[in-house]
Amino acid sequence: MNKIILAGLTYFAIVLGSGFVLGVFRVLFLVPRIGERWAELAEMPIMAAVIFLAAGYILRRFPGIRSTGGSLAAGFLALALTVCAELGLAVVLQSQTLAEFLNSRDKVSGSVYLVLLLVLAVMPRLRLQSHA
Repeated sequence: MNKIILAGLTYFAIVLGSGFVLGVFRVLFLVPRIGERWAELAEMPIMAAVIFLAAGYILRRFPGIRSTGGSLAAGFLALALTVCAELGLAVVLQSQTLAEFLNSRDKVSGSVYLVLLLVLAVMPRLRLQSHA
């Protein structure tokens, strides 16, 4: 169980850290030029690649999670931590209620983001095939 928690925390940290760096770039450079929706959509393929690579990394680094249950547990732990971090930042740093945060999301890029969150959760399991 400790391996799963450590793998999930590592996965979360890699993805969150990358998202933070990309988010700074997006807000400072892309949003003023192409708008919020297109800037968020431009970031999504890069984040998908980060998720893919990070999932492979945790499978190599933590061989104890190389099972269906272990890989899914690590992925869903990373998902839960990501959602908590996202909502926490919105509520604390932006002084938004949960409802305000959800209503502020762009419908198109927000929908793609939700799909990407699901990909985050299942990617370790999907990558498990190549590490068997």
